[in-house]
Amino acid sequence: MQHADDDKATGWGSDAIAETLKALDLRYIALNPGSSYRGLHDSLVNVTHDDPRLLLCVHEESAVAIAHGYAKITGRAMGVALHANVGLMHASMAIYNAWCDRVPMVVLGATGPVDASRRRTWIDWIHTSQDQGALIRDFVKWDDQPGGLTATLHALVEATARTNTAPCGPVYVNIDTSIQETRLQTALPDLDIARRTAPVPGAPAPALVSEAIQLMTEARRVVFLMGRLSRGEADWQRRIALVERLGADVITDIKTGATFPSAHRANIGRAGYFPDAEAKAAIADADVIVNLDWVDFGGTLRTVFGDRTVSAKIVSATLESYNAQGWVKDGGAFAPADVCFLNSPDQVVAALHEALGNPSSAPLPASPEPGQVEVESMTPQDIAVLLRHGIGDRPSCLIRAPLSWTGDDWPVDHPLGALGYDGGGGVGSGPGMAVGAALALRDAGSPLLPLAVLGDGDFLASASALWTAVNQQVPLLVVIINNRSFYNDEVHQEAVAKARGRPVENKRVGIVLDEPGIDVSAIGQGFGATTYGLLRTPEMVLSALADALDVVANGGVALLEVEAAKGYAPSMVQSMR
Repeated sequence: MQHADDDKATGWGSDAIAETLKALDLRYIALNPGSSYRGLHDSLVNVTHDDPRLLLCVHEESAVAIAHGYAKITGRAMGVALHANVGLMHASMAIYNAWCDRVPMVVLGATGPVDASRRRTWIDWIHTSQDQGALIRDFVKWDDQPGGLTATLHALVEATARTNTAPCGPVYVNIDTSIQETRLQTALPDLDIARRTAPVPGAPAPALVSEAIQLMTEARRVVFLMGRLSRGEADWQRRIALVERLGADVITDIKTGATFPSAHRANIGRAGYFPDAEAKAAIADADVIVNLDWVDFGGTLRTVFGDRTVSAKIVSATLESYNAQGWVKDGGAFAPADVCFLNSPDQVVAALHEALGNPSSAPLPASPEPGQVEVESMTPQDIAVLLRHGIGDRPSCLIRAPLSWTGDDWPVDHPLGALGYDGGGGVGSGPGMAVGAALALRDAGSPLLPLAVLGDGDFLASASALWTAVNQQVPLLVVIINNRSFYNDEVHQEAVAKARGRPVENKRVGIVLDEPGIDVSAIGQGFGATTYGLLRTPEMVLSALADALDVVANGGVALLEVEAAKGYAPSMVQSMR
């Protein structure tokens, strides 16, 4: 902002807001445009000159999902702008996903004018809410509706610091339209942003570190449950070295993405949405269980021990107690602990690693080669094999996987090998998260192939997110497993029918997507992606994939629609029943 000689500022309130957002280095603001923040939109275009850069989205839910995917790669917040109460309501599911997944983002809302005398007829009345933040307050980390410009600038600084402080989560700042569209009359305050960033977290207590090491080094069997952990290479290597130094076993979770190499001998069972029988047996046999922010650790213990007391000693590293709220139960069941660190799990791993003399890790064997697909009716597991064959040795980032895949279907050997699920379990998050993650990989100059494997239901709910990737020239490969059904619910309806002695064949009513079948490829093509029609055989998939890899290498978006037989991996079906 420039200041006049008489110490009076020039410009508009939204100009000061845009300058503050630029200084906060959010880099991007994903948006679906709306009149409630038209002033800010103008300032971002004409005053800060697209810094932060605007990412136009066809729908608000996709805008938030893009920020979510971006944070999964970078660990940092980007901005999202939502129009009034209507945009916030559209985006609420995606904000819930970000909350459950513990990722940072700064959500900018707008309302008003709160002063009723300044409202335009009709439209401003239906787009003005009293306490708009109440719509999402139960699943954001912090929100504010400042009453003036200076307070707005301070709120933006505080919001950015809070969202980036572990445990991370989305924050929401609702900016009155009249604040944006008022001329500046006085000089603006010095926000001193450099001294108001996220605080440095405290180190794990040395006494707890010593106690945990004593338990683990004296144990007969130590089992690590690898939950929400960082994507950092140094953290990844420390986990491997710590496990090897202790001779421990490891259980991983496909929901939280790559946390430990699949080919490592310490791995027990298959990484799935729930622990399989082998993993449960290892937990039951352990005399020390290490909880590294495992999603619903208490619930997992219940599936193993029932109502019995867990005799094993438990070392727990999680910040979940900071997130406890009454409305949503995403924290899971209550869990016991003998040594409880109130630190991020990677901090604790680093402290344990150092206390044990900074052991190094051994070279890892290569992941097993994929098998062969010889059948014409392809299951999701067959499609995984085909993708691994077609991609070959090219390093990739699996941004999203279908519900039926496990760690056996897609082995990982680096911390960005797979990003996990969306946190809240809502259908429709996949396309936007794919775009956001691919954007972050592109900006980082990463050699990783951005790959999202989505179900047809997930894709159809938010397919328009692909347009933003094409518009911003974000390389991305999307594979749609099309079984023409919300198949997860077929499994549930079959289980209910069998339990009640009712016709199993009726499980498809109200679930299948046919009559007419939906042309997924045409939808993708309509948003600018390169598509190949419905691929019905392994040969068709491999041929299309070879071309799609060239499209992505040249900065394009390619979509493969693969016709799939309906089915889940056996462990997934048993867990869901």
